[in-house]
Parts: sequence; C-alpha cells; structure tokens
Amino acid sequence: MNTSTALLVADLTGVAVFAASGASAGVAKRLDLFGVVFVGFVAALGGGIFRDLVIDEVPPLAFADWRYATTAVATAGAVFWLHPHLARLRTTVLVLDAAGLGLFTVTGTTLALAAGVPAVGSCLIGMLTGIGGGLGRDLLTGEIPVVLRSEIYAVAALLGAAVVTALDGAGVTGAAPLVGAAVLIFGIRLVALRRRWAAPVATGEPLPARRHGRTP
Repeated sequence: MNTSTALLVADLTGVAVFAASGASAGVAKRLDLFGVVFVGFVAALGGGIFRDLVIDEVPPLAFADWRYATTAVATAGAVFWLHPHLARLRTTVLVLDAAGLGLFTVTGTTLALAAGVPAVGSCLIGMLTGIGGGLGRDLLTGEIPVVLRSEIYAVAALLGAAVVTALDGAGVTGAAPLVGAAVLIFGIRLVALRRRWAAPVATGEPLPARRHGRTP
C-alpha cells in the first residue's frame, strides 16, 4: 500500500469513526434522525474541511469526493438505527473520538507537509484537523468542548503531529509510521482518560465581572 492510498484509507476511517462519535453523542441527546446525521456529518468532516481550506485544497475533499460525505452519512445513520445494541454510549463516544483524533491528526499533518507547509505550521494544522470534529460535535450537542477542558486532548494530538513531522524530516515514509503515530495518539488519549490525567487549571476565586459605567 503506497502513501497516498494509506492516507485515503486513514482519512475515510477517520471520517467513519468521527461520524459514529458524533452520531452517538446525538443519540445520547435524544436528537431525531436528521439531527443525529447532521451532528455526525459535522463531527466527521469539520476538521478535514478546515485542513483543506488552510492548505488551499479547494473545493475541500468533503465536497469534491462523494466517498467522504457518503461515509459520514451512512455511518451516522447506522448508529441511529443500531444504537439500542451499543451499550454505554458515553464510553463508545470517547473511544471513537480517540480513534478519530489519531487518524485525523496524522492525515492532517501529512497533507500539510505535502503541501509545503513548514514543520511548525504542519503540526498546528494536524492538531486542529484532529480536534475540529470533536469541537463541532460538542458545540452542537450543548457540551463544553473537550479541548477546552482540563483533559489531555489537544496535547495528545500535538504530540502525534510532532512525531509525524519528525519522521517526515528523517525521510521515514510509508503507511507503517502513520499508523504508529495514530496509535500513539489513540493510546495517550485513552490512558489519559483512564488515569484521569489533566492539564493544570486556574486556582482561586475567579475575578468579579467588571460592570459597565461608573461606580458610585
């Protein structure tokens, strides 16, 4: 399997798992069929659309290649109809989200490098590609986006993107390094969830809101 085929497979797999993640979150919020499919669609394709626009891939693959939209809609629809058989939806959402984070971060970083974006920019694009779908899903379902919480999420994506960039700079190519980097991100995210690793948060009392106008 050459690199382009591996990227396509990883991209479509990422679309499927993020669509399932978004659809599962929609089911948990008791949305109707359209709502579940729409949340799944946004979760699956939001990060990729951002990536393509930034690297000047117009129109984005989500709109130019029918396989992307079809994969997202079909997966989200399947989750809607099969959700009674999916026990513990919250756990399902978290595992699928971790898998999508790994896959999308790797493909986003690799495509940015191929487009000639410098290493630091490619890492940022890869990270934002990975977290974009989950961000859209959480906003649509009324949740505080996971990337804004103290959980290890964007950090895992950024670390994986840095690994991909370093391997590319060392001339290591092919499907195996990409799979390895995606598994690394997936593993870090799951271990962080299991062990409750978290980034530091502000301590102490929050500052009072400033009132407009003069104080008496």
